[in-house]
Amino acid sequence: MKRFFGFALADSMFAGNCQISRRTLSVEEVKAMVAQGVKSCCNLSHQATIDAMKSRYGIEVAIPEVPPRVELHSGDSVVVMGVRGLPRLTDRHEYTAEEVAKATFSFAEYTVA
Repeated sequence: MKRFFGFALADSMFAGNCQISRRTLSVEEVKAMVAQGVKSCCNLSHQATIDAMKSRYGIEVAIPEVPPRVELHSGDSVVVMGVRGLPRLTDRHEYTAEEVAKATFSFAEYTVA
């Protein structure tokens, strides 16, 4: 069983025909999963969002030099963090503490049956 961590799903992540289940996760569940080991599929453009997650919840996920190609098979899953309320960073590279405090974070795990 492989478990990935990222910010979005892509159709190409799923190998062939499959059933997918989704469940909402608490911050504590995500912390436990990350502590057990997840394979990050984030890229360098996600650094500010990863930093926001770390400052808000104390969850640290590394950003690999080259993100892996994700292919989910039976029993594999991806934990997805959704964020609402953070502005697009066009002229800077980090969020302010105020912006992070106002944002809404959610976590879900998508598992291939």
